[in-house]
Amino acid sequence: MPSQPIAFGSLKFAKKRDAEDCLKMMLRRYDLGDRVNVEDAALLSAALARHPEAEAKIGCGVSYFSVRSADFGTKCFWINRPDGTTEKFSVKACIYG
Repeated sequence: MPSQPIAFGSLKFAKKRDAEDCLKMMLRRYDLGDRVNVEDAALLSAALARHPEAEAKIGCGVSYFSVRSADFGTKCFWINRPDGTTEKFSVKACIYG
């Protein structure tokens, strides 16, 4: 199967694997409990819009993104909503559906 390009807002990737690598590198820059900076949050917002469950994940909105524990001792990005609720999301789902 040929490589498929993907874009998150104005940031374009020649293939989906490049987008996955970019988001994984971003995640590695943060420690557990960190709040994602504004520039990275813009990219995550664009990626999240492609998530197959984006509407449910976003819920009442996104106040900010953070990095917290996930399943099996891993870490992932979390959505922090204005109403105080949180939701984790998979960057792979944002890329591959």
